[in-house]
Amino acid sequence: MVLAASGLGDPPGARAAEAGAGPLRERLMERRAERRAERRADVVRVPEGVRVLRDLAYGSDPRQVVDVYRPVRPTKDAPVIVMVHGGGWRTGDKASARVIENKIERWVPRGIVVVSVDYRLLPVPLEQQRDDVRAAIAFVQRKAAEWGASGDRLVLMGHSAGAHLVDLINASAGVPAQRSLRPWLGTVSLDSAALDVPALMKRRHAKLYDDAFGTDPQRWAALSPMQQLTAAATPMLLACSTKRNDDPCEESRRFAGHAERLGVRAEVLPRSLSHAEMNAQVGAPGAYTRRIEAFLSSLDRSLADALAAR
Repeated sequence: MVLAASGLGDPPGARAAEAGAGPLRERLMERRAERRAERRADVVRVPEGVRVLRDLAYGSDPRQVVDVYRPVRPTKDAPVIVMVHGGGWRTGDKASARVIENKIERWVPRGIVVVSVDYRLLPVPLEQQRDDVRAAIAFVQRKAAEWGASGDRLVLMGHSAGAHLVDLINASAGVPAQRSLRPWLGTVSLDSAALDVPALMKRRHAKLYDDAFGTDPQRWAALSPMQQLTAAATPMLLACSTKRNDDPCEESRRFAGHAERLGVRAEVLPRSLSHAEMNAQVGAPGAYTRRIEAFLSSLDRSLADALAAR
């Protein structure tokens, strides 16, 4: 990822040429995507019966790409789970095994299409990261039929920083900036500690939050799911680690209470797992995955039927 972004390994003069517009720049971007795909080929173990479409571009930046995991024998109008990785808004990769492997192993053979999203990272501002994820969702909704899926049967899922981004998009459902998006079914938030950004920034916090949110209280509110939440938001499942010192479960409960007062369904799912395990264990056999699947099944009959299949 770093090599591709920095231009290391490009042919002599490639970075200078890329500064210009036109076919040469487009070809350089294609080569970078090809090299990234080659390096990642062994990152995620793709189960038998699963086909992967790698690095489909939803924008012009090399980070604006998605991987699509679908059944080799696709059905029609399959549900879609869109997964957004974490990494403190600064790192992370859609093709990391801990991000996606258990999810595709469990859900794609059941007829669910899983899409893993990359987006631009800091120092790109969070507003643009949010807009990248919005653009990725719109791309998935437009293209879903080509993968045997339905853009109307879509669930958002994110972990850590990715959870913050999908929570923010879901909180803002119905705002004019999201008119390019069709409604989705629901949102699964995996261990976000940034549901109430103003409260977070006013207490002792890690430096990564300063890098992400800056010092302007107005910007804190604009990037805060709690402050942006409207009655148009979809049902939410807020999974949270009870092992963390910053107590994301308490913030999740406060957020859920606020949502319920607006008439939005919100459930909190505490688990005695580390921050990393809150993501990596989704899809692994066990009570945690079954609880998430119970929420997914409640959103749509097609999801319930797929998750009931063995």
